[in-house]
Amino acid sequence: MVSYKELGLVNTREMFAKAIKGGYAIPAFNFNNMEQLQAIIKAAAEEKSPVILQVSKGARNYANATLLRYMAQGAVAYAKELGWENPQIVLHLDHRDSFELCKSCIDSGFSSVMIDGSHLPYEENVALTKKVVDYAHQYDVTVEGELGVLAGVEDEVSSDHHTYTDPEEVIDFATRTGCDSLAISIGTSHGAYKFTPEQCTRDPKTGLLVPPPLAFEVLDAVMEKLPGFPIVLHGSSSVPQEYVKTINELGGKLPDAIGIPEEELRKAAKSAVCKINIDSDSRLAMTAAIRKVFTDKPGEFDPRKYLGPARDEMERLYKHKIENVLGSNGKAE
Repeated sequence: MVSYKELGLVNTREMFAKAIKGGYAIPAFNFNNMEQLQAIIKAAAEEKSPVILQVSKGARNYANATLLRYMAQGAVAYAKELGWENPQIVLHLDHRDSFELCKSCIDSGFSSVMIDGSHLPYEENVALTKKVVDYAHQYDVTVEGELGVLAGVEDEVSSDHHTYTDPEEVIDFATRTGCDSLAISIGTSHGAYKFTPEQCTRDPKTGLLVPPPLAFEVLDAVMEKLPGFPIVLHGSSSVPQEYVKTINELGGKLPDAIGIPEEELRKAAKSAVCKINIDSDSRLAMTAAIRKVFTDKPGEFDPRKYLGPARDEMERLYKHKIENVLGSNGKAE
């Protein structure tokens, strides 16, 4: 058993309370490798933003669970090296549907886990979430549950439809499970193809897709039922069109990739939404930067020469999200 406190990490309880009170959201950035981690920590340290390092089952398998633990510990040390005296860094398991994986992550130093039983019948979701909460809280690890289903594909998580969260269920769910935060469905979606062209309109001037608005009426109803309770939005990448354009122009194929408009995420961040998940945007930034290097320098084969620019581009993206979308800069001095 490795406690996250031994690694210098924190859980989400205090940072979520501060975010709700302060009207901002904590960035939850997924990472799979060293370059992504470096970019996240450098951006958070320079912006003095609390940050959640988010790891999927696939990322944990890719990085190796043991190496991942030391990477998290190293991230805290790196943040201090960058001048961040008291780093507010969470290591969080993203979107898992089994007690066994959540337990394994808790035992190996994660400070927060998500148990996603949203695909199960309601009572089974309650029972599974409560089981994880009961175990996690013994070690002061915070737990995120989920009600509602998000469409889209990202990592091993996929659904061909979304089901909005039912506000009438949230009080019962939060009370019976004891979860510390709740992921809800209001129209966000996983991956780089969050909406089909049929769900969108097209801007007559640019020809670009314009996605449908988020269901803020559902969020408002949830907040009315659970005032002050931490709410989480998954599938909240904006899919920056400059990256999509670069990738497509340099040999990629991402037709009609579309995300969540940043103005909608800014609105959500000012509410009880205190954690916003972003994954696809960093993948796009990395891919666009690497494609550019390979196009400009086709003879390049030193990984540092193409992963370095990719890391720098991701850092710029993370800083933009922290400053201009989530408003979490300066909140963890």
